[in-house]
Amino acid sequence: MAERNQFTLVDETGKETTYDVLFTFDSEETNKSYIVYTDNSTDGDGNIQVFASIYYPGSDTSRLDPIETEKEWQVIETILNTIQEEVKKEAAGGTEE
Repeated sequence: MAERNQFTLVDETGKETTYDVLFTFDSEETNKSYIVYTDNSTDGDGNIQVFASIYYPGSDTSRLDPIETEKEWQVIETILNTIQEEVKKEAAGGTEE
């Protein structure tokens, strides 16, 4: 089994939360790098909550910045939807049409 890539953030109240990195990617469209992650909590509908931030690979900073524009969210949502469809196909037995 693959080792999980995790990191911990401390909020303004001092509470530490550990997150699992789902994936990272660079967008040519926005010229930024993104990290998509989860704390494995669920929302009111039972869906696992997923978060995304701008990050800075290869730098000395461990800073995560918020997604700033609707265009950036659209890029991230497109990738998430594509991955979700692939997972659903695999779960259905990986049959090809």
